[in-house]
Amino acid sequence: MTEDEFDAFYAAAFPRLTGQLYAFTGDHGEAQDVVQEAFVRAWDRRRDFLADGAPEAWVRTVAMRLAVSRWRRARRWLELVRRTPPPESTPGPESQHAHLADLVAALRRLPEAQRLALVLHHLCDLSVEEVASETGAPVGTVKARLSRGRSALARELGSEYAEFEEREDDRVR
Repeated sequence: MTEDEFDAFYAAAFPRLTGQLYAFTGDHGEAQDVVQEAFVRAWDRRRDFLADGAPEAWVRTVAMRLAVSRWRRARRWLELVRRTPPPESTPGPESQHAHLADLVAALRRLPEAQRLALVLHHLCDLSVEEVASETGAPVGTVKARLSRGRSALARELGSEYAEFEEREDDRVR
């Protein structure tokens, strides 16, 4: 599929797919986001298979999977928030800034590969597979870097982060 053909395909299919995903997600902005992300992934593969098969079905499938993944991530976050009681008092901005400075300093002491994996996975919200693709490392290597990095980070930051390390280790495996 050439760039011009892809542009025409995008122009014709984007509104239709967005409508379908809106019906699936109930959120127009979310539907636009996942369809757009699916088209970005399709663009990377356009020469390999989109001209041969059913490109709109492929984009729709990817968009639906992205929507489900986002929903699951949001549900896990909500479950975590519900299980974690609010603090007795809310720390001021100075305290939050100090925690951020501690985190950045601790990250700087980690090996670059672990630091990159942690930042991409936890701060950029990429999946383990996406981190592997981004860094060119096998998925197993990324999992090991995340596990070792979280352990080292917990040691650097102290006991208050040990619970996070254990919980995250279970999730990545």
